Order: sequence, then C-alpha cells, then structure tokens
Amino acid sequence: MVVALFINNSLVFGVLRGLGIFFIEFEHYFDASTQSVSWISSTAIAFQHFISLPASALAKAYDPRIVVMTGGFLAGFGFILASQATCFVHLFISLGVVSGFGWGLTFSPLLGIVLASFTRRRNLAVGVAMMSIGLSSLVLNPFFQLLVDIYTWRGSLLIIGAMCLNIVPCGALVRRPVNMDEPEKEDTKDASFTILLRRVLSNLEITLFLTRPYLTFALASILITVGYYVPLLHLVPHLQQSGFTDFQAAFAMSAVCGSDVVGRLVSGWFSDLKRFRLIHLFFFWGVLYGGLMVGFPLTTTFGSYPAVIGLSIVYGFTAAAADSLLLVCVSHIVSEKQILGAVGLLECMVGIGGLLGSPIAGLLKDSTEDYTVSFIVSGAFTHLGILTITTLPHFFSCSDPTPMKELANEDDGEDLHTVKDEHKH
Repeated sequence: MVVALFINNSLVFGVLRGLGIFFIEFEHYFDASTQSVSWISSTAIAFQHFISLPASALAKAYDPRIVVMTGGFLAGFGFILASQATCFVHLFISLGVVSGFGWGLTFSPLLGIVLASFTRRRNLAVGVAMMSIGLSSLVLNPFFQLLVDIYTWRGSLLIIGAMCLNIVPCGALVRRPVNMDEPEKEDTKDASFTILLRRVLSNLEITLFLTRPYLTFALASILITVGYYVPLLHLVPHLQQSGFTDFQAAFAMSAVCGSDVVGRLVSGWFSDLKRFRLIHLFFFWGVLYGGLMVGFPLTTTFGSYPAVIGLSIVYGFTAAAADSLLLVCVSHIVSEKQILGAVGLLECMVGIGGLLGSPIAGLLKDSTEDYTVSFIVSGAFTHLGILTITTLPHFFSCSDPTPMKELANEDDGEDLHTVKDEHKH
C-alpha cells in the first residue's frame, strides 16, 4: 500500500509540479495569456482537492480499489485527450477537469487507507510515501523538458498520459483495512441513483464540522495552504525577474525539491520517536517555513545566489516536514473509523486554499510589479493558520489526552475499555 501511494504521488503531484514546462508552449500555440494558461494547473489542483471528498465517501461506501483504478484511468485519459487539443478550451477541460478529477479519485482513498492500516510507525510510512513528491519533481521536470524538445508538447502529453495510466495497477493493490467497517450489504439488487447517492452522502462525514477540534484544524489548514503553493509556482519567475539566469532559477527549485525528499522522510521518522507531540512538531515546522518565505525577497534584494540556494534548501526541508504531518494529524483528531472520510473532507477544504493562493499572489504581483509582497502575504497566511492551531483543545498539554479522538466522536457511545481492547488486539 505504501508503494502504491508512493507511485501515485509521483504521478499526481510530480506531474502537477511539472506542468509549468508546457506553459510557454501553450501560450505560443494557442495565443493565450499567461493568466489563462495558469488556470489549467489551478483548476487541476482544485479538482484534485475537491473531488477527494466524494472519492473518500465512494471508497468507504463501495470498493476503494475500483475508485482508485477509475481515477487512474481518467488521469491518463485527460492527458491523452489534451495531446489532441485543437483549441485552448479543449486543453483546459482535458487537463484541468478530466485529469484533475481522476487525481482526486486516487489520492485521498489511498492516503486514508494507509493511515488506517498502520498503528505503529504510521508517520514514517506516510513520510516514505510522500517523499516521492519531491523526488519525482527532481526527475520529471528535466524529463518533461527533454520530451518537449524531442516530441513537441503533443507527443509529450501523450507519453505522460501513458505514465499516469500506471496509477491503475496501483489501485489494484488496494485492500480495505481490517479495522474499517465493511460496506453495507443491503439493497445490492437496487442499483438506482437514489440508493447510490444515499450511501455516498451517509459516508461524507460532514458531521465532523460539528466538532470543534476538526473544524479548527480544517480552518487552519485552509489558511496554511493559501501560502504553501506560492513559492512552488512563483519562485522561478521571481528569481528570473531579480536578474538571475534561467539555469540559476531552475537549480534553486531543484534545491527545494531535493530537500523536500529529505524533509518528509526525516519528519516521519522523527515524529514516530514520540519525543514530542505530533501537533507540536507540525506547529514548529509551520512557523519555520512560514517565516522563511519572507527571506526569498531579502536574499534576492542583495543579489546573493549562495544565500538563495541555502534558503531554498532549508525552506524545502521545513515545508515538506510540515506538509507530511498535515494529514497525519487528522488521525489524532478523529476516530479510526472516521479517518478515510476525514482525510477526504480535509483535502476538500485544503483545495480552497490551493485555489486562492496562486491567484492572490499573482494579483499582488500585477499590482506591485514585484513578487516581494506576494511572498510576505503568503508567509502571513501560513503563520495565521499556524496560530489557529494553538486554539485546539489541549494544545498546550505536554502529552496527548487519552480521549482526544473521542472529542470528534463523543456520540458514538463506544466503551473506552472496548476501544482499548481493540487497540491491544
């Protein structure tokens, strides 16, 4: 399951980060503006997050294997369609909507099942699976550029579509965890849309918003994500505008991606040592990388390229360390039976921040003709979200309270001794 999530993350987030390679090609061929082309990746990110909510409900109500395999097919099919695009709208629908929809069907079910399948070394397992994001970014960005040089953008998209189809066999490895309830067997003969809709809605876990811990964490996640994507999408043009060469700008992003790999692995390993509470580690990493965003305009102002590289390495490490713990923290807020639905719901909320972050930064850049304010505001959003985390119940306690998960599930009526016996088993 960890291997399946590792490969899926490479073919979702690694490909998403590499779409910028095609932007100039799309602008020239379709005579489109930079802002218009940017909406392709923003739409794909939004769909990937928003579809996570119904995807988790479908995986819980029916067979997660079918959900993930369907998403893998749609992700690849969208790129194959895009390779035959004759107008910009066709490109927008195929890449932004179809592939984004497919990615949304794969990530949250896979991550939710991995979280539910591990009781020991859960953080390390997720860290190993998530480090593929930085690793694939290092490999796929130059690989995509090579494909464009050899096969043009049409042939490149066709090859990438074939690569994304490898998510389908990853979905075939999915199995329902033993501690997750089996889907209901009644009404199996009635395949009406009403029955399907009722079963999906019953597994959306919307009631989690009625609990203070989950609602607080969801709001904090939205604010944090507003700033998270800005350096990933705007660091290269910021460095180019500051007078650095294209190669220097690309190498700085490679430094971010390289330290991203190490940050996710180290964060997962260290958090599993249980020397500190998971929520405190997330707070610590978030404060660091939110503050480091402001450092990029400062280093470029003085024109020090070694300082830019050093800052890129530290930023990539801390941002990855925090990001790898974001969804893992959910497992400490909800009950184990709610993990799959809680991950999908949080992914949907995070999509709001992902959709707003880049346009807000772009608007500030257009207004000031500089990226300085964009990075400062992004860091401010991150710190605002991190400060919101401190309002969680028992945040300042040195140890996790025993009934913490029951805070989000007080009405389940489960006997505490029964829960302990299940964990022991």
